[in-house]
Amino acid sequence: METLNIGDSLVKLAEMSGVMQLIQDPKTLIMLIISCVLLYLAIVKKYEPLLLLPIAFGMLLVNLPLSGVMDNPSYIYLTDAFHNGKNGTAVLLADGSLVYQYLENPGGVLYYLYQGVKLGIFPPLIFLGVGCMTDFGPLIANPKSLLLGAAAQIGIFVTFIVCYSVFGFTAQEAASTGIIGGADGPTAIFLTGKLAPHLLGPIAVAAYSYMALVPVIQPPIMRALTTKKEREIVMEQLRPVTKTEKIIFPIAVTIIVSLLLPSAAPLIGMLMLGNLFRESGVVDRLNKTSQNELMNIVTIFLGVTVGATADAETFLQPKTLIIMCVGVVAFGFGTAGGVLLAKLMNKISGGKINPLIGSAGVSAVPMAARVSQVEGQKANPSNFLLMHAMGPNVAGVIGSAIAAGMLLSMFG
Repeated sequence: METLNIGDSLVKLAEMSGVMQLIQDPKTLIMLIISCVLLYLAIVKKYEPLLLLPIAFGMLLVNLPLSGVMDNPSYIYLTDAFHNGKNGTAVLLADGSLVYQYLENPGGVLYYLYQGVKLGIFPPLIFLGVGCMTDFGPLIANPKSLLLGAAAQIGIFVTFIVCYSVFGFTAQEAASTGIIGGADGPTAIFLTGKLAPHLLGPIAVAAYSYMALVPVIQPPIMRALTTKKEREIVMEQLRPVTKTEKIIFPIAVTIIVSLLLPSAAPLIGMLMLGNLFRESGVVDRLNKTSQNELMNIVTIFLGVTVGATADAETFLQPKTLIIMCVGVVAFGFGTAGGVLLAKLMNKISGGKINPLIGSAGVSAVPMAARVSQVEGQKANPSNFLLMHAMGPNVAGVIGSAIAAGMLLSMFG
């Protein structure tokens, strides 16, 4: 009879524990600390908590040793058709021999949920919910706002050029990093998942962190590029928009954008479908489900699985630090591009446009529009810019999706 050696068993148990793995790999401990910091920012500081919290927790899960939440399925191959009494799947090898495939490890739960990111399913579903919550009325009432939304995308392309020419990123990595300047998290995740999935964790963290910091990043740039007189400008009230216009708009945008840039169709199409749910008035149940239950479920899956891509091996790289730094540059140039074009439009219109609304061209809805409103009221307490700023703001959502489609067409 075999003698049980308790001492050896305890040593073996200790060696197989996650604690021992943590001691052997200090990088993992660093990642656990980073994830806890992000959880603090999401819970205590309320920095984009709806996505930063699940992203941070996904990062925590994947970096816990031996958790296996993102393990790929693994298989063994045998020549015997009946291994352990179970039928295998026949696989014909290149040399013509026949083997049988057996599932050895089914894989981690987040591996399967991550396919929604990898295959580009979750971000368009988020856009569906966003469309249900978006009022394009201010943009329809003032179509010139579309130009401000386009101008604010300059941050994407400036960052692309910097990353590609200065830091030696590949075109795909530079494009994925540049999209941070669009201030649109789902778009950044969609494009990065297609072009540079190994950078998904750092780019998602940077995108949502800087989106939360829009009220901190934008005001100094806005004040530096405008005079007090310009910030005091009171704009005329927007014209009323008819229901017919609001119904035609999403249909027309979908057709035009999809014909000109087919790669942007998944994002633009789902955004406009959600908006059509909202404006048609005949599918109230679908509208409510899309912007509530469906969007909340997809947000959880998207956040946790994106965070789970940030393991120590991929996250603790020099490129991560570069991405975090150039993210600020992207937001800065995007803000500046919108404000400068708004200043030009103000000159052309004879002083009727407040340049502050240009900063809302980044698609952090509605946060960027609120920043324009706050800065306008600081200069002139009787100034109400919110609805005027919402035009460029929702135009920025369209603009960032189109920019992502362009980059995907060029480098995908």
